[in-house]
Amino acid sequence: MLVRIFKPAKTAMQSGVGNTKEWVIETEPSRKEIDPLMGWTSSRDTMGQVRLYFASKEEAMAHAEKQGWQYTVDEPKSRAIRPKAYADNFAFNRVGRWTH
Repeated sequence: MLVRIFKPAKTAMQSGVGNTKEWVIETEPSRKEIDPLMGWTSSRDTMGQVRLYFASKEEAMAHAEKQGWQYTVDEPKSRAIRPKAYADNFAFNRVGRWTH
C-alpha cells in the first residue's frame, strides 16, 4: 500500500496554526468506480477514510515501515511571519490613505 506522510497546512478559514503541529499518514487515492444502477461514484478502498496522526515525522515513518507500507514524505513549506500591530494602520509613514 502506498501512503503519504505530511504535515497539514493551515486552512484559509483560520488565522491560527491549529491542527498543523502533527504529522499525518494518509493513503493515496484509489481508483473510483461508477455504479451502473444509480450512477454514483464509489470506491472499494476503505483505507481512504483513515488518517493517522503522529507527533513526529520519525514516528510516522516507523509506523509505515512496521506495517510494510511504501511511503513518500512531503516536507512542510516554511512561511515568513511578519509581525503586525494595530497601530500600524494609523502610522504617519503609511503608504495609502486611511479611510473608513
